[in-house]
Amino acid sequence: MSDASINTQAKATHGDAEFGDYFALLKPRVMSLVVFTAAVGLLAAPGSVHPFVAFCAILFIAVGGGASGALNMWYDADIDRVMARTKKRPIPAGTVSEGEAFAIGIALSGFSVVMLGLAANWVAAALLAFTIFFYVVIYTMWLKRWTPQNIVIGGAAGAFPPMIGWAVVTGGISIESVLMFTLTFMWTPPHFWALCLFMKSDYKDAGVPMLHVTHGRRVTRNHILVYTLLLAVVAIGMAFTGVGGPIYLTTALILNGLFVAGAISIWRRDEEVSEADGYKREKAFFALSLLYLFLHFGAILAEATLAPYGYGGW
Repeated sequence: MSDASINTQAKATHGDAEFGDYFALLKPRVMSLVVFTAAVGLLAAPGSVHPFVAFCAILFIAVGGGASGALNMWYDADIDRVMARTKKRPIPAGTVSEGEAFAIGIALSGFSVVMLGLAANWVAAALLAFTIFFYVVIYTMWLKRWTPQNIVIGGAAGAFPPMIGWAVVTGGISIESVLMFTLTFMWTPPHFWALCLFMKSDYKDAGVPMLHVTHGRRVTRNHILVYTLLLAVVAIGMAFTGVGGPIYLTTALILNGLFVAGAISIWRRDEEVSEADGYKREKAFFALSLLYLFLHFGAILAEATLAPYGYGGW
């Protein structure tokens, strides 16, 4: 056995966590999406705040998102130990205890909400508090293990950051911030269901009632197509609001054309064909979904950034 293997086993046995283990509790990849969409919401909002206030606000929103991740890992430790995709997370790996994850999640939740309220305003702080509550209690503790519509309703948790960023500047909610929320909300199901199609039996083994487990893969393919079509309507419609413009419209038309074509391709395929080529098109659709949200919010950011110079907008 190699020295690296011995060290890994020793760390797992004795729970000697390193900084990276605690950081992994915060789900940094998810946190990066939270930071980006919140920043776009903040920068696209009418008006402005001091750059230091903006920096602090994004930082505390990120901490709140990380707190949600830690509490999610605390509660889902039993599931994470079963699923191949999550076995290496800090709690299943034995480097961080469930008690530590809970304490970190609770402490960071309170810290992020209070500090955002003090740094920006209490509307933004209230939205952040509700986001944490929704993700941990409504989604993780209730919906995830109860209904195959878990990812549909639970997707709202990941859709709030641009609304929070918007509220940091405006102190309120508007049609534009609601539409940014809706864009992320409608994107989540096809994005996640595409992943489920080639995740094999992970969720079934863990007893999580995902749509493909409870209703089959054909129904899941049907749902991906329906939600993608609805998403395209929302995404393109946003071009004609205060956060849209020619740059965004061009981006939305191209991306949604590709996304709808990908969803139709997935819908037409059966399991035998998909298994034969290793779910090639499903994986391509999932990869496109990662770019989809980033480029839409990137286009919103471009409109907001170029507006003072007379570019973009209507």
